[in-house]
Amino acid sequence: MGEIGIRELKQRANEILRQVREKQETFTVTYRGKVVAKLVPVVDASTERDLTSAIWTQMDELSIEIGAHWPSDVSAAEAVAEQRREL
Repeated sequence: MGEIGIRELKQRANEILRQVREKQETFTVTYRGKVVAKLVPVVDASTERDLTSAIWTQMDELSIEIGAHWPSDVSAAEAVAEQRREL
């Protein structure tokens, strides 16, 4: 991810937008050293749905794996409470 100032963005707008569009690059835009915007490539809706679906599938698989190794006599709330006591 590149960082560019507003002045540089004005001077190189075509080049920067080409990089976002063609190379899927992301840029952080700054004004006087502070971040004011991000230029990110737009993701096709179907691609975003596919990615979201894949993430949820991975979460389901992870929950099954955790459940297979979870002790039957300990609830999740008890495990969290125990971890908090240890901190």
